[in-house]
Amino acid sequence: MHDTHEPELLETKLFAPRVRHATVPREQLLNRLDDGVRRTLTVIAAPAGFGKTTLLATWLQRTCRSVAWVSLDRDDNDARLFWTYVMTALQRVDSELGVRALPALGNTGAPPSRSALTRLINDIAGRQVACTLVLDDFHVIDDRNVLTSVEYLLENAPQNLHIILASRADPPLPLARLRGRGELLDLRAADLRFRNDEVAAFVQAQIGVELSNDDIAALEQRTEGWIAGLQLAALSLRDRAEPSEFIATFAGDDRYIIDYLVEEVLERQPPETRDFLLRTAILERMCGSLCDALAGDDRDNGQAMLEALERGNVFLTAVDDERHWYRYHQLFADVLRAHAARHYPDLLPTWHRRASGWLAAEGLRDEAIRHA
Repeated sequence: MHDTHEPELLETKLFAPRVRHATVPREQLLNRLDDGVRRTLTVIAAPAGFGKTTLLATWLQRTCRSVAWVSLDRDDNDARLFWTYVMTALQRVDSELGVRALPALGNTGAPPSRSALTRLINDIAGRQVACTLVLDDFHVIDDRNVLTSVEYLLENAPQNLHIILASRADPPLPLARLRGRGELLDLRAADLRFRNDEVAAFVQAQIGVELSNDDIAALEQRTEGWIAGLQLAALSLRDRAEPSEFIATFAGDDRYIIDYLVEEVLERQPPETRDFLLRTAILERMCGSLCDALAGDDRDNGQAMLEALERGNVFLTAVDDERHWYRYHQLFADVLRAHAARHYPDLLPTWHRRASGWLAAEGLRDEAIRHA
């Protein structure tokens, strides 16, 4: 028996966020988004605070395309609710879209019927309007029924539909296949990070202070262009009579940085991942076998953990093309080390000793000495 009760929708999830006046123009990225609509899918995947949503909201103000927007949350791991939001958003673009598909969605919690998705795709293909569907915070979606149905939409999307996924992690979808067909635009943290001129414009817009070229370069180097990090630095700069002195010492012990990274990143990880992050934070660079050595209990999942963290965009970067060596973002590493020192002071000497032993055995003498 079908559950005919229609879920009540939260209307604010269907509106794009407002763009703040102090937004730095990012013409190159906006042009790439313009070009991306010729393809099936755009994926914007980067850690928290890299300006994904702001970039999209800015692009919305200038695009001539009709855009359907859904801000996702954990409750949307129910397929019927997910597709009800999507079809309702599309109906704001064209009232006929999804009219035939909505009644065929099926029960709450059940996978959407193939006929419902086919009707939706046919409805879009049969209309003249060129439409973009934005699914913001797609990283919250992990339900297999929802992901399979999104994959079906991607595989069969009509030419007048473009889909944009904004996510903190790589979406578990057939991206390689779409990339191989030339149907995917990929924007990553490396694309979103602020460069020196953008750092200068951002600080000027935030607090009305012009910094010297040296200070701008130091701030860009310390934050690695991380936009939220720059915003948090700007908050601290407001209270400083000497900006240069603060920038010279700016690190992960700034109270705003700590609060943000602990709340937005560290506390959201499962216990095993959180322990791995705190244990390996002592390392300037790391590989799977070195991480295993730090655990000291015959674990052999270090490489898998590093690859999972990279896919999840947890402030981890590969430092070689083979993805053998990795490092944490500087400010994130600072926060992790402070956290580890506070929660595991008795274990730190053991971790350093294990790291030193592994590095010495590999002939990496300088790094071994530093840990010793």
